Amino acid sequence: MVDAPDVQHKVSQSQVAAWFDATYQKKGLKYLRPRRAYPIFVQLACVTKGQRLLDVACGPGLLLCAAMERGVIASGIDISAQAIELACGLLPGVDARQGNSEQLPFADGTFDAVTCVGSLERFLDRAIALREMIRVAKPDARFVFLVRNASTIVWRVWRQILGRREMHGHQDAKTLAQWRILFATAGLEIEQTLPDQWPRARFRQLLPWRHPRPGRKEPVAQSLMPLRWCNELVFVLRRSGSISRG
Repeated sequence: MVDAPDVQHKVSQSQVAAWFDATYQKKGLKYLRPRRAYPIFVQLACVTKGQRLLDVACGPGLLLCAAMERGVIASGIDISAQAIELACGLLPGVDARQGNSEQLPFADGTFDAVTCVGSLERFLDRAIALREMIRVAKPDARFVFLVRNASTIVWRVWRQILGRREMHGHQDAKTLAQWRILFATAGLEIEQTLPDQWPRARFRQLLPWRHPRPGRKEPVAQSLMPLRWCNELVFVLRRSGSISRG
C-alpha cells in the first residue's frame, strides 16, 4: 500500500527492489554520499560502545561502518540483495540482511537506536515501517531519520514538473508539517529537527584533519534558513513521553 496521495502510479516491493538492485549494480558506492557523511547520524543517535543500532535501508553499509568504528554493535536491513552483497564485502561478517522494512526480522526491544537515512520517504507503507522500528527498539531508544522535504523548488520543479522523479524507485517526499504529523501519529516525539548536515560538513571536511574520526564529536549545524526550505531534514526522535523535560 502506498501512503502518499500524489504518487502517480503504484509500484510493488519487488519493483522497488529491482530498481535498487540495478542502481547499485551500475553505480555501487558512487550512488551514495561519501563514507565520511555518515558518522554524524551515529553521533545524533547517542549510542556508545557496546550498545546496539539498527540501520533500516542500510544500503551498502556506510552507516554500519561508522557505527562499528565506534564500537557500536550494528545491524542493517535493506530491500536490495545487491546492496547487502556490497555491505558484506565492505564489512565481512556484518549482520546485514535482505528484507522488508515492514517486517523487520528482529525481536522486540532489541536496539538502543534506529536510523534510516534518505529512505523513509521511499517506503511503500511508512506507518507500518515506523511501527516495526518502534517494536524492535528499546523504550528509551533514539530514532534518527534523514528525509526529503516536498516544499522545496528542487522537489517541486526538478522532480515533479520536469519529471526527474524516480517512480520505480518510489522516490517521494513530504512537507515538514506532514513529517511531523506522521511521526506524532506513530507515537514518536521530536527531540530535534535539523537541516541536512552534509552540505556544510562537506566544505568543513575539505581539510584532511577535519574528517570524522571515531570518538570525535562533530559540530551540529543549525539551519540558516527556515527549515521548511531545506531540501532534506534530520529528525531525532524518541517514543512519546520518554523525553525528559528537565
